Amino acid sequence: MVGMLMVGGRGRGRDRDRVDLALKWEMMCTTNSVRKSDPLLLTTLCQISHRPSFAASDSLPPSSVFPSVSPPYYRRKNKSAGGDMLEIKQLSFPADSPLLSVIVAAKLADIPITTDTSGAAPTLIFSNGLKLRGAYVLLRYIARVANLYGQNAYESGQIDEWVEYALAFLSGSEFDTASNYVDKYIEKRTFLVGDCLSIADIEIWSALVGTGQRWESLRKSKKYQNLVRWFNSISAEYSDSFNEITATYVGKRGLGKPVAPKSKEKQGVNNPSKGAIGDVFEKGKTGSRPFQVDLPDAEIGKVCLRFAPEPSGYLHIGHSKAALLNQYFAQRYQGQLIVRFDDTNPAKESNEFVDNLLKDIETLGIKYDTVTYTSDYFPDLMEMAETMIRQGKAYVDDTPREQMQKERMDGIESKCRNNGLEENMKLWKEMIVGSKRGLECCLRGKLDMQDPNKSLRDPVYYRCNPLPHHRIGSKYKIYPTYDFACPFVDAREGISHALRSSEYHDRNAQYYRIQEDMGMRKVHIYEFSRLNMVYTLLSKRKLLWFVQNGKVDGWDDPRFPTVQGIVRRGLKVEALVQFILEQGASKNLNLMEWDKLWTINKKIIDPVCPRHTAVIEERRVLVTLTNGPDEPFVRIIPRHKKYEGAGEKATTFTKRIWLDHYDAKSVSVDEEVTLMDWGNAIVKEISKDQDGNVTQLTGVLHLEGSVKTTKLKLTWLPETSELVNLTLVGFDYLITKKKLEEGEDFIDVLNPCTRFETAALGDSNMRNLKRGEVLQLERKGYFICDVPFTRPSKPIVLFAIPDGRQQAVLK
Repeated sequence: MVGMLMVGGRGRGRDRDRVDLALKWEMMCTTNSVRKSDPLLLTTLCQISHRPSFAASDSLPPSSVFPSVSPPYYRRKNKSAGGDMLEIKQLSFPADSPLLSVIVAAKLADIPITTDTSGAAPTLIFSNGLKLRGAYVLLRYIARVANLYGQNAYESGQIDEWVEYALAFLSGSEFDTASNYVDKYIEKRTFLVGDCLSIADIEIWSALVGTGQRWESLRKSKKYQNLVRWFNSISAEYSDSFNEITATYVGKRGLGKPVAPKSKEKQGVNNPSKGAIGDVFEKGKTGSRPFQVDLPDAEIGKVCLRFAPEPSGYLHIGHSKAALLNQYFAQRYQGQLIVRFDDTNPAKESNEFVDNLLKDIETLGIKYDTVTYTSDYFPDLMEMAETMIRQGKAYVDDTPREQMQKERMDGIESKCRNNGLEENMKLWKEMIVGSKRGLECCLRGKLDMQDPNKSLRDPVYYRCNPLPHHRIGSKYKIYPTYDFACPFVDAREGISHALRSSEYHDRNAQYYRIQEDMGMRKVHIYEFSRLNMVYTLLSKRKLLWFVQNGKVDGWDDPRFPTVQGIVRRGLKVEALVQFILEQGASKNLNLMEWDKLWTINKKIIDPVCPRHTAVIEERRVLVTLTNGPDEPFVRIIPRHKKYEGAGEKATTFTKRIWLDHYDAKSVSVDEEVTLMDWGNAIVKEISKDQDGNVTQLTGVLHLEGSVKTTKLKLTWLPETSELVNLTLVGFDYLITKKKLEEGEDFIDVLNPCTRFETAALGDSNMRNLKRGEVLQLERKGYFICDVPFTRPSKPIVLFAIPDGRQQAVLK
């Protein structure tokens, strides 16, 4: 037990007895007198070497919690059954999925490991050629070698539970729930399992670190003090090892490809920080003209920007443009980027939306400096509103909403506009407490009811809303409008430039006027065009209608224009970034075709995605090759002929094979065709039913034939019980009109059928597909795995990925 915690330890024991006991324990381990020799001594050692728990207020544990001896567990225990040393040659994993917990555990155990980030799957390769595969398999192997797997079978079982539970932190909607659960569990504990460090601690620690800025923001708050205390204690004790690993594999957005060393040269305005965004802008990767634009009155190092979504839905492709442009300018001018949640309407907002917006922002690779909330400024906003009432720049109005809207359109002043200070303050207090009288009122700015720009005709600053707020509960009964809060918070947070889409152009004068009336610093507004897509609704109110009425499966439905929806459908983030930033910061209104985006995506996925084979199940045709193999045999072939990193697959060759019905009806007697990945064959007989449908073919292999001379290149599957069931899913647009006209109801143009499913059979290698893995079904197109293989009776679900060509969806 003590030995487990000693692995990689650098503790500074303050008690000589503790060191003596730790040394005695090490001598016992060296002579193979392990746990069973003296259970009482074992218990005593654990009690002396560790304090079971410490107060939640402790930011770090006392140094004596960790002993100072580091026994060579790896050198002593890492042996094969025959007693020879099993030397690890290499740890291989995909570059975008580093095995953080495995690397951390190996580092703590002082196990030397060389990493290879070009692997298709997590693999541990030993010097004698043996291999282990699978992230959890590797983690548990390292744990057994390093004695980080519990003191008995029960503790090992507990550790397994925690290792599996760590997945909850990777789900946006479950992150807070998981954090809350661990926070309560760890309240009176130092470690998750027992009294010693184990891979349970390492896996949960790695899961938190892997979320990047999301955890760092939460860590700075006071929300989960026990969890933060536990995290800090482990981080501090092993800081050297952990810092090295996190610096290599973890960025602000979380786990990703190994981080390249940054140049120390100071970058000027014409040499912005590079990355996915900088590359697309500056280099023009797809051959388009490189993007270059300046912010007015901007100085390097003095630019501060904000991306301010309302937490009333998930991030969609339109928001993505605003977020990416903000990041571009922040990088270009070496400034700051704030993510601010404009949470001023409790009727529409929720923590679910906050969590998923953060998840989407990180998915886009947005590197922000801090997260703030407009609700953080509610007390200051109320104070400003009251000041403006006293200065005669705002008044309380009880005019009914419909009448108020008509008066604003006609330029008619409200009957309440000239009320005195006493009456305004009386009604303002009624609003604050949410009384019946207060609920009839709103606070309006006293600007200019005759101004041709109708946004300046006494806009509403505050409204009553008795609903509880998702962050602060029922503390307030009144909430500021976006028009009032935005200019205030922008100025207060030191924003230098506020990026707004051109649809707000007429409200810019209002923004500046309100800042002037508040007596606050002027913030520059920079306009860009809103991104609009054909056959697509981007209004969160309308998207919510689809969710609430069961027209889609949720905000991440692949028919939705949300970031999660299009990524689930198979869009790579790099393609989305490239597509948006190629348009630059143009102020011209754009109605963009989806085909262009999917064309960019195809160029990214085609060179690397593995190839597999499927046959449509309906009316599939059996082909008998009379000179085919009497016994099935297997060949190992590449999953992608031009990309070794895609790995290999096993292809079975049999005497009888399956063809798609469409292919079978295309061939003629005595025609020579090519069976892909096998060779040529000649069709000898075609059998049909009474309706003329092809039911069976007979042919002979002609492997010496040239594939260059055949017209038809056919995909096929062996007749074997190893084939897997597939459901191929295609999608269509949710509406039937490219662009809705003003006043047109989207319900009138709903597409009645937007999802199409086709049953198919797939090659046996598809059992290993993971959720989110992109592949090409040869001659059928690109797909992404949405539901992987679990059992033979449950089909693998593959979503069709558009490739940019105008084509019919799967039907």
